[in-house]
Amino acid sequence: MPIPTAQGLRSLLLGLTASDDPDGYEAHSPAVDNGTISPTAALASLPYAPPEVLQVLRHFLNAHGSRIWGRYGFCDAFSEGRDWYAPTCLAIDQGPIIIMMENHRTGLLWKLFMSAPEVQTGLRRLGFTSPHLDAAG
Repeated sequence: MPIPTAQGLRSLLLGLTASDDPDGYEAHSPAVDNGTISPTAALASLPYAPPEVLQVLRHFLNAHGSRIWGRYGFCDAFSEGRDWYAPTCLAIDQGPIIIMMENHRTGLLWKLFMSAPEVQTGLRRLGFTSPHLDAAG
């Protein structure tokens, strides 16, 4: 499955969300795209599109290496076109990556969430149905 492209993005550069960018801070989206990529946006999608996300991860590391990967994980964002790499590594960006990697690996966080009686009750009251919901409660 090819990775969709938007203005300023190549097939191996995926990751639009609010982040630092060369001009300050911006809520990046397909409609607001200045070429800034946020690794957390791509990597937190691992459970949904594993082959594509792993391909993007390999590209991030092979093409950018230590410019985007540091002691605490991935930088907040980068822009290939402007040769800019955020000096920041934010915990709020690392959290979704770690959680979704574990969800992809074992489903642990989703299983814990779905096992909470309040969650089950709320989802049922809202009319949600799911084999996972039925198995949880």
